[in-house]
Amino acid sequence: QVQLVESGGGLVQAGGSLRLSCVASGSIFSINVMGWYRQAPGNQRELVAAITNSGSTNYADSVKGRFTISRDNAKNMVFLQMNSLKPEDTGVYYCNAVLRSWSGRNDYWGQGTQVTVSS
Repeated sequence: QVQLVESGGGLVQAGGSLRLSCVASGSIFSINVMGWYRQAPGNQRELVAAITNSGSTNYADSVKGRFTISRDNAKNMVFLQMNSLKPEDTGVYYCNAVLRSWSGRNDYWGQGTQVTVSS
């Protein structure tokens, strides 16, 4: 059974930084894309950043220049370094992975970690 577990959320003042981590575990053959999504109250879940197994990255316009996504393929981990945080970055951040396991190619989600940025 595949599981994604996030860590690193919390409360921070505007202008501060946080680093999110996510580890994928279980019977994983390979991981294609890993990414971070967020959902603010009353809003739809949106892509924040994603990274392929070859290192290609994609960012939401709202976080470009402030957030950096990276991954450790050997450890099945993905990270999100968030700098210059703004109150509008507040939300639940979810780790996502598109991977191959015994059950085929599927999309997996973590349970989410809360990020709150105070003004």
